[in-house]
Amino acid sequence: MSVGKFFAGFIIGGCVGGIIGVLLAPHSGEETRQILSENSSELYKNAENSIKEIQSKADFAMEEIQKKGDDLLKKVQEVISKEQT
Repeated sequence: MSVGKFFAGFIIGGCVGGIIGVLLAPHSGEETRQILSENSSELYKNAENSIKEIQSKADFAMEEIQKKGDDLLKKVQEVISKEQT
């Protein structure tokens, strides 16, 4: 599963869950607003953590791609150098 699809599903699921929660809330308006406030804070923290995790994985992937590119460049340069001599 791609990270983008996971993140999109996470956001959509949070929104759908929030809407359903509001519609089926057995609490008064004030209580519901308090619960929504707490849940939105939690959702924000979860999204923030997910973004940090995605960024970390992307950074790692970029480092790996850079290493492989550098290795490939060295091999190509070695082949070219051998062909010239």
